[in-house]
Amino acid sequence: MKYMMLIYAGSTDAAPTCTFEDWVAYDKDVQEAGIFVAGHSLADLTTATTVRVDPSGERTVTDGPFAETREVLGGYYVIDVPNLDVALDWAARCPGARDGGTMEVRPVAEFEG
Repeated sequence: MKYMMLIYAGSTDAAPTCTFEDWVAYDKDVQEAGIFVAGHSLADLTTATTVRVDPSGERTVTDGPFAETREVLGGYYVIDVPNLDVALDWAARCPGARDGGTMEVRPVAEFEG
């Protein structure tokens, strides 16, 4: 079953304890385990643009993320593993789960059609 692991960075005030090498090692582990489906790191929050459409169809475009929050979506992995427990184990191993970060794990919906 495919699961998306959304990586939310914690407060930008805290100094991270994980390194670039930690991310490289985790990425290598996911690849070598044969569970990698997709994944990307996102560009800095300052590059975000938000689009909203009101009930009349009028579009509003603003710079920045969609909401004021202390957590920032930093990237994601899609993995293919047997069940949620295995997906949670991989999420807990991710450097994004450290330093106040959060890993949101959700099944990928698959539609027949």
